[in-house]
Amino acid sequence: MARKHKSNKSSNTIGLVFLGILGLALLIALLLQGNNVALLNPKGQIASNQYNLLRNSTLIMLILAIPVLSTMFYFAWRYREDNPKAVHDTGKTHSKKLFVFLWTIPFIFLVILGNGMLRANYDLDPKKPIDSTKQTITIQVVALQWKWLFIYPEQGIASLNLAEFPVDTPIKFELTADEAPMNSFWIPNLGGQIYAMTGHSTTLNLMANSLGDFPGSAAEINGEGFSRMNFTARSVTDSQFSQWVNEAKANGQVLNWDAYEELIKPSENNETSLYSSVEANLYAKVLIKYMNVEGH
Repeated sequence: MARKHKSNKSSNTIGLVFLGILGLALLIALLLQGNNVALLNPKGQIASNQYNLLRNSTLIMLILAIPVLSTMFYFAWRYREDNPKAVHDTGKTHSKKLFVFLWTIPFIFLVILGNGMLRANYDLDPKKPIDSTKQTITIQVVALQWKWLFIYPEQGIASLNLAEFPVDTPIKFELTADEAPMNSFWIPNLGGQIYAMTGHSTTLNLMANSLGDFPGSAAEINGEGFSRMNFTARSVTDSQFSQWVNEAKANGQVLNWDAYEELIKPSENNETSLYSSVEANLYAKVLIKYMNVEGH
């Protein structure tokens, strides 16, 4: 009777564990339903490649992990203390074939996974231009406290907390920061994050494959306004982008150095605004502020 009681107790435990896992899976599915989980909802070429890398890497690891974990739990269950049918052989044996097998299989998976990661490390280089029949558009980004300034040197305009660009067009972001700690620029639906630092210019190439508004944010804690340092990345048609540029030139403010000096003062919850013209080489002047030019 005691053995039967223990067996029923063990079966109940397994059932509860299974129901718990099933309930957790259903809860996660319910929470994710209808939400924009950026890592699982790519809207750009780079984000799609990153998603494929994440998915394939996970599947490769699961192919190895599921049998290993299943075997581990099987042995733990099979040779539990209250199982009278289990045979415990304490004799020590050594099998060269088993040894080779246990090390060869993980090594093969490691080579496959490493090969994919190595290729992705080159293909997803942030500085690598994106191949396209359309001409690349350059957008210069300055991370401020606690807002984002976007300068369009080719169009001669600028915007605050709004990056608008044509769909299926490569975008070259040139990033720096001013009067602010090190920051991190991130549009999850379009691609990975990259740091923006004072006195340093870095490059991030992205391209949106879908129309729409995508949330952008600071991915680096940078002070009291961090949680509200957000912007909108807007992917539009070519005609809509041209219309927006003309709108900015007609109705925007002038962004000269004096206006910029006011803009870099710390502020939060800044509304989107447009600038009809930008002082020449403003982005370069921001970089030069932090360079030692004495004697030159």
